[in-house]
Amino acid sequence: MLACSAYDFYPRGIKMTWLRDGMEVTSDVTSTEELANGNWFYQIHSYLEYTPKSGETISCKVVHKSLPNGKEVKWDPTMSEVERNKVIIGVSGLVLGLIITIAGVVYYKKKSTGRILVPSS
Repeated sequence: MLACSAYDFYPRGIKMTWLRDGMEVTSDVTSTEELANGNWFYQIHSYLEYTPKSGETISCKVVHKSLPNGKEVKWDPTMSEVERNKVIIGVSGLVLGLIITIAGVVYYKKKSTGRILVPSS
């Protein structure tokens, strides 16, 4: 689900559309009404249910009186550097934990071989 939002615009009357490879998308789109913020400004939200396909470009286009040429924002599916670093740190911690666990099991097995437990009565 992709989301496109416009905040703090005035006056009312905004057009928000989804584009797939430059062509307007009308199916699988849901939008809110223009919602008043209570301070003379408005906001609107639009959602596109979307399954990514290779080589396809998806964008959200907003047209309003305050934007003479409109504004188009392309969806970029790549991860930001911060997100990528979080994934790398998480995976590194997981691998380190697995190595320590395996080493502990091997150590325990080597120490316990050759010992016979004799029940005491």
